[in-house]
Amino acid sequence: MKKILFTAIILITTIGAFAQHKKNTVAAQEGCCSKINTESIEKHHIIMQLSSNDTLVWKGLMNNLKHLKAGWGDSVQIEVVSHGPGIEMLMTAKTTQQKKIAAFKAMGIVFVGCENTLKERNIPRDALIPEAGTVPTGVGEIVLKQEQGWSYIKVGF
Repeated sequence: MKKILFTAIILITTIGAFAQHKKNTVAAQEGCCSKINTESIEKHHIIMQLSSNDTLVWKGLMNNLKHLKAGWGDSVQIEVVSHGPGIEMLMTAKTTQQKKIAAFKAMGIVFVGCENTLKERNIPRDALIPEAGTVPTGVGEIVLKQEQGWSYIKVGF
């Protein structure tokens, strides 16, 4: 009799614990899937690396920027770092994207070129479009942003 009573108590306790765990799991799942209040969310931070002079890659980048801003608006902070052949997107004489870059800059997106690339290619700073800033080292800027928790995206192929 004692064995049956003891087994029944263990069985009831186990079922109760399982039911409570399931209730907590369902509540947590419902909480994660409910509508997100974007006002309480911190900004997303994205650093994008452009090292291609392919105009199709530039067009793809512009589409990505458009979609990110359309989806997240002011809750996303974006910086595009151009270096190596990618510096051409920021050069007045070579870019096909200046109007879009100007529009994105007005939305808060930052475009910077690598000063090391400028030195290596003998490109004067004033050869860049007025919407572009510079950083001492493009790859170094990417590393610094990643160390600060920014998400990294490599643009192109």
